Amino acid sequence: MSAQQSGKKGGKKRKVKKGKIVLLLCEVIILVVAVAALAMVFKATDKEKGMTKIEIDDPEVNTGIGNQFNENEDLQKYTNIALFGVDARGSNLTAGTRSDTIMILSLNNETGEAKLVSVYRDTYLNLGNDVYNKCNAAYAKGGPEQAISMLNLNLDLYITDFVTVGFSGLMKVIDAVGGVEIDVKENEIKHLNNYQASMYATEAEPNKLTTDYVPVTEPGLQTLSGYQAVAYCRIRAVGNDFGRTERQRNVLQAVLNKAKNATPDQLNKIAEEVFPLIATSMEVDEILGLIANVSSYEIVGSCGFPFDTNITTGKIGSKGSCVIPMDLTTNVELLHEYLYPGVEYTPSPEVLEYSGIIEADTSPYVGTMSKDEELD
Repeated sequence: MSAQQSGKKGGKKRKVKKGKIVLLLCEVIILVVAVAALAMVFKATDKEKGMTKIEIDDPEVNTGIGNQFNENEDLQKYTNIALFGVDARGSNLTAGTRSDTIMILSLNNETGEAKLVSVYRDTYLNLGNDVYNKCNAAYAKGGPEQAISMLNLNLDLYITDFVTVGFSGLMKVIDAVGGVEIDVKENEIKHLNNYQASMYATEAEPNKLTTDYVPVTEPGLQTLSGYQAVAYCRIRAVGNDFGRTERQRNVLQAVLNKAKNATPDQLNKIAEEVFPLIATSMEVDEILGLIANVSSYEIVGSCGFPFDTNITTGKIGSKGSCVIPMDLTTNVELLHEYLYPGVEYTPSPEVLEYSGIIEADTSPYVGTMSKDEELD
């Protein structure tokens, strides 16, 4: 079968499911743990004004084949939400900036188990408008609406909710929970510090992220500040984008672990500082009622898309170095098997069409770079 249950249908049941999702939206770049923390200490009337609220109505996004399966009981227990991290230092969280991070969080509403999927940002896909390019261009072209359409159409999903955060929001939430425990490898130190330096504010360049630059000097398990963790999640020179997204998911898990044990003061600090730095389609009152169960949720799996067994890279003309799904249909089948074990799924005609176009567009370029070669 296909992806998700109906988006806005289902009344209170749907709201409860969306609420549970917030508890897991703590991706380091995407920073949804901030949203979860807010609910524990917030009054909606006090804080709603600081949030960038974007309404996502069903007709505004292409919803894949989800509408065909609204009554499928096997899928009713799952909810998916899109998480976007944008390469922005300021408050521009809508169109105009590419999504540095694209993730899907899938929650089993009955068990509390969650899975994370990183969609490699350079993956060659339909951008949701029959233009084919690196998938992170969808957010830049049409904001979260087009980015959600891109995910739904290419992956046969039904997603209508999202959370977006920039660098500043991520830093603040990590600092508010006292940093995150990360095992930094020797070959990551140089690049981590280089990214710190690139974001370091000086008198000549005051608009960068922070002046709190503390280099990492040794490998091993250590507490990274928000600034250091942002830099860590941006590393691409070690393992390319494949390693980078794995680091992001590792930090996500570390943030979740800290959030489960956060004090009211820490949660209040997150609420005060982070709420104005996120954009979301979710209502504040949907967040407020569910926080009590945060300690019962667990991320049980994470992976990248396309899958390791069906992926290559290539320099595709003027579009540059891209991640190529080999082929899209097979990758989508694997995705559904991963997200919805035991649920029957047949790829839509649209996915079959896109898969053929991607193969035709990219086949001349397969092998023009190795998987380990630096992507653009």
